[in-house]
Amino acid sequence: MKKRELDHVLRAAGRITGEKQFIIIGSQALHARYPDLADEIVRSAEVDVLAAKSPDRTEWLNAIGVFSQFHETYGYYADPVDEKTATLPKGWKGRLVALPPGETEGVKGLCLEPHDLAIAKYVASRDKDLVFTRELARRGIVSEERLLSLLDQTQIDEQQRARIRTQISSDFHAEQQRAARSTIPAADDPEAIKARARAEWLRLRRDSGAHTSSADATRESSKGNELERDVGSSQDVDPD
Repeated sequence: MKKRELDHVLRAAGRITGEKQFIIIGSQALHARYPDLADEIVRSAEVDVLAAKSPDRTEWLNAIGVFSQFHETYGYYADPVDEKTATLPKGWKGRLVALPPGETEGVKGLCLEPHDLAIAKYVASRDKDLVFTRELARRGIVSEERLLSLLDQTQIDEQQRARIRTQISSDFHAEQQRAARSTIPAADDPEAIKARARAEWLRLRRDSGAHTSSADATRESSKGNELERDVGSSQDVDPD
């Protein structure tokens, strides 16, 4: 989803509810910090949204929700949620990030900070959530240290916490291994090694050929000198 499409949803949400402030808790929240983020990480068609001042009006957004005329017309939609939809670290509201200004008719979007968003995705742990968190790590949008700190501030059981710690570690170690592989010198590539070995073999062969030619030339020169000496010696002898 593009930033302008998110603006469109907020604009429509404001018209329907009369509200001027909404909290965005799904993947589209990344638009607050990264409004030009590549489509593959914010490709979902829905905006998980909550009316900030009047939560009871949030359900009015079903008018522009999934399978609505709005959805059928534009291909994206609002997904009305509440504060219990996502499991978030303590203090998440104080870390909300304002969406950059856009064509929203004065409606403001308050978005989850990326680390809070990531924790919510780790807790949900659906396949698409785990793809999302790994992409966050790969792109450097979140840090391992900060995630682990916020995880300790999240109200979940210890079994979940242990699972999420493992997933966080896996996401960042996978990225470190990928980065390490990308820095392997080309000379250590198997094909490069073969090419280097062949080049070395050809060099040795040329050197060997040059050495042989030089030795042959030396022997020919020696023979010529001997012949000259023989011829010269016979010319110095007086005929009988």
